[in-house]
Amino acid sequence: MDNEQQLNEPWLIAAWPGMGAVAISAGYYLMAKLGMHLLAEFPAREFFDLECVEVRDGLILTSALPRSRLFLWQNPAQTHDLIVFIGEAQPPAKGAAFCSKLIGFAQKLRVQRVFTFAAMATEMRPEHDSRVFGAAIDRDTLAKFKRLDVQALEDAQISGLNGVLLGVAADNGMKGGCLLGEMPHVFSQFPFPKASLAVLRTFSAMATVAIDFKELQNQSRQVEKGLGEFLHRLENSIGTPEGLSAAADETEPQKPSSHLSAHDQQHLEELFAIARNDRARAYELKQTLDRLKVFQAYEDRFLDLFKKPE
Repeated sequence: MDNEQQLNEPWLIAAWPGMGAVAISAGYYLMAKLGMHLLAEFPAREFFDLECVEVRDGLILTSALPRSRLFLWQNPAQTHDLIVFIGEAQPPAKGAAFCSKLIGFAQKLRVQRVFTFAAMATEMRPEHDSRVFGAAIDRDTLAKFKRLDVQALEDAQISGLNGVLLGVAADNGMKGGCLLGEMPHVFSQFPFPKASLAVLRTFSAMATVAIDFKELQNQSRQVEKGLGEFLHRLENSIGTPEGLSAAADETEPQKPSSHLSAHDQQHLEELFAIARNDRARAYELKQTLDRLKVFQAYEDRFLDLFKKPE
C-alpha cells in the first residue's frame, strides 16, 4: 500500500448497520463530507455465505454478498488521519475472526485508536436532544469522553461487532472506545439522524476535525417533526400500551423498491454526476436514495464514488 508509510497517527472508525441506522449513517456522512477515497476491501467469501437469492418477475437473480470496505482521509493539518470502515452487514459467524482481521490490518497502518458508533435506546422523546454515551478501552480515552460530556456506560453490554472489535483492539494493546447516540426506543426500527449527529459532533470535537453538519441537521429536524407528530397522534388515541407496539410494527419502513419513474431515475443520474465531481455533495445523493427506498440497490455504485482516481 503506497500510503502506508505516509499516514499520520491514524484513527479507525468502524460502522455497521444497526438500530436507528445511527452508526452507519454517521459513517457515511463522515466519509462523504471529508471526501474520503477507497483504501481497501476485504474478500466477502471469507466470512459470508450466500443464504438466499432474489426473485423478480419469476426469475432468480444472483445475490451479491455483503461488502466490507475501508476509506481514507488524510488530514491536511497532518494530525490524525481517519480511516472509516463500512460494513454492509455483520458476519453471521466468525465475528471475532473478522474483528481480528480488521485489527490486524489497522495495526499494519499503525492505527492509534479504534472507535465504533452505536445506538442507545431510551425513553427519550423525538424532540429532546440526543445524549451521547460512551465506553472506553483505556482511561485516557475515557477522560476525553468525560471532558466532552459523554456519559459513561455503567454495567452494560455492547452487542455485536461494535463491542467485539473493541475487545480485540484491547487485547492488542490499542486505545479507543464506543460512542452511542441516544434515540427513542419506540422508534428503534426507524432511522434517527439526530443520534448520528450527536455522535459525530462528539467525535469531531475529540479528533479536532471540522465537519459541515448542515445537511444532517436539516435531516434531523425533518425526522424529529415527523416522529413527534406521529407520537402525539398516538398518545391522543384510545389505544392501549400494546397498541403502541402494534403501531410501531405497522409503520415499519417499506422494503426497498427497484421500480423508479423516469423522472426519479433522471434525477438520480444528475445527483450521481454532481457527487462524482464534488464528493461533499454525496450525502445529498444518499438522502435521495433513502427517500426513494433504493439505497440498497445503488449502494455499490454510491461507494464507488469514493474510489481514488487512477
